[in-house]
Amino acid sequence: MATFLLKRLAMMFVTMLCASFLVFAVCEFTPGSVARKSLGPFATQQQVDLLSEKLKANDPLLVRYGRWLGVLVGAIPDPLQDPTTGLNFKDPRGAQYFGNFGYSTLNKLPVNDVIWDRLGNTSILAGLAFLLIVPLSIIFGILSGLKEGGVLDRTLSVICITFTSIPEFASGVFLVTLFVILWPILPGTSPLNSDGGWAVPYQFVLPVAVLVIYDFGYVARMIRVSMIGVMERPYIRTAILKGMSTRRMVLGHALRNAMIAPFTVLLLQINFLISGVVVTELVFAYPGFGRLILDASLFGDIATLEAATLITVAIAVVTQLLGDLGYMLLDPRIRVR
Repeated sequence: MATFLLKRLAMMFVTMLCASFLVFAVCEFTPGSVARKSLGPFATQQQVDLLSEKLKANDPLLVRYGRWLGVLVGAIPDPLQDPTTGLNFKDPRGAQYFGNFGYSTLNKLPVNDVIWDRLGNTSILAGLAFLLIVPLSIIFGILSGLKEGGVLDRTLSVICITFTSIPEFASGVFLVTLFVILWPILPGTSPLNSDGGWAVPYQFVLPVAVLVIYDFGYVARMIRVSMIGVMERPYIRTAILKGMSTRRMVLGHALRNAMIAPFTVLLLQINFLISGVVVTELVFAYPGFGRLILDASLFGDIATLEAATLITVAIAVVTQLLGDLGYMLLDPRIRVR
């Protein structure tokens, strides 16, 4: 197990290193100078020239990447804190500390002061949605798999396919029309404050509902397919012939084996719920991570984009590691190998 974890951690480190280089290179080669993109569209030419000199923008790409990585890990000071750039940017943590993602030109703050709050907001939204998606998917998947081809299976399949095929913005508009305009029992926006007269818990209802409606059907279909395959195994038929109750057979034998394949699908939903909920956050004005990425893209805030991309990649590699560990727990044969 120790060897396995060391290999996976080394692979995660290499993946993060490659991803950080690709992100840096893409941001470097997009149109416009690096200094102009860092300072924003309203900076003076004098500020741009000064920052270009401080950043040594004419150096080779690998040299600039090494310098950027040095700022990120705290090995060298952040050049944006130099007062000659005219930014008046002062980070209370200093110009040199681990995890320095730089300065957000969109929010006029250090990236760390913005991105973690937004990521926390999205994590709450994602966690609530995930807590509903998992049991709903398992229940729908098991019921469909036990009665393959029956009325219940066809009914649940139609529900799952219908919900999955509805885009997030469409279900969001429908729910707003229904529960905000026709029956005004819920707020139409989710700014996470009570200024509009609605308590914060009520503001989670519609965004969470949109995510659950869009996502649980796909996972349920994956569990259904896996459940059908498990129900055809000889040990399941033997358990049924011995007179074992359906509940005991499902919970004791079928469910664990049926969840091996969909386990990765469930973990992939974490990536989607963290970084792929831009539409939902935009519809409900939710101050989350996905909306921050969209705003940074439109504004050209490259420091925030680089930080958000790295965090997204980190979440992806961590969920992949959790998926491998989960496989080992669910399937003892993998541990033997």
